[in-house]
Amino acid sequence: MSDRSESQQDKLDLAARAAWLYYIGGKTQDEIASALNISRPAAQRLVAFAVSEKLIKFRLDHPIASCMELAQAVVDRYGLAFCDVVPSDPTKLESRSLVAASAAGWLEKHIAQKAPAVIAVGTGRTLRATVQQFSPVERPQHKIVSRVGNMARDGSASAFDVVMRLADRVGGQRFPMPTPVVADSAEERELLQAQRPFQVVRELTAQAQATFVGLAGIGWKTPMHEDGFINDAELGELTERGAVGEITGWAFDDNGRLIEDSVNARLVSIPLEQPAKQLIIAVAAGPSKVVPIRAALRGQLISGLITDEAVARGVLNPS
Repeated sequence: MSDRSESQQDKLDLAARAAWLYYIGGKTQDEIASALNISRPAAQRLVAFAVSEKLIKFRLDHPIASCMELAQAVVDRYGLAFCDVVPSDPTKLESRSLVAASAAGWLEKHIAQKAPAVIAVGTGRTLRATVQQFSPVERPQHKIVSRVGNMARDGSASAFDVVMRLADRVGGQRFPMPTPVVADSAEERELLQAQRPFQVVRELTAQAQATFVGLAGIGWKTPMHEDGFINDAELGELTERGAVGEITGWAFDDNGRLIEDSVNARLVSIPLEQPAKQLIIAVAAGPSKVVPIRAALRGQLISGLITDEAVARGVLNPS
């Protein structure tokens, strides 16, 4: 908030007051206008501004039966520890933010505990949206640790790393992965993993009470390729070997089997277990995620899933 002007901050403060009176206090716009000594149209604009600035976070305190049934069917089919399914947006434009809102609630439950905890994270668009919807809380005793690096081999970094953002909101200790996502060679990977900072991160991830990861496809302009972690030739090699998805960089095929050699042989992130022994929660939404999520479920690479109902129906279809 420090980069906002004083007038902008005043407007946000007033918008927050108006939104609180409207959504929490149950006041009409006329009552808000009177309380804040402004006109009714101004009150209406302030409430709309609060929503546009994401000052309001909606949590629906009522289970939706069809989504609950889908979630249970996914749990039963794939043996998950848990699954949360949110309603799909009919416009197919907002599924990421809807799933992120649900994931923020689950993340808050894990962060809320007062006993010191380790929470591990991956990266990705939906995870970043999750952290943006996470309500800040002071838990300096917690450790937030990343399972994957954020640098390409040319030194550039992705905008979708979440470990630092989440640690800022928690006030906890932060442990980013101090490596590129992919090394130039298997030998370089071994050298990077032998360094003490990597060893610390690996030890911490083994202690994590919960791990939240993104899950993406493998293809042209999918995250690993678009963010510069793999080049065109490496993408072609992965697709030739049958890769359909990745979690923290680890590429897997349609049955959830990790791709041997190729990019995986040079990947520096924490290895995935098969089957997953910890609580590894994938947060992913949208029709492009059906195939990679179904593959990850088949391979038991994840033990929890937060997604939308269209994706849940898709992963339950035998194909």
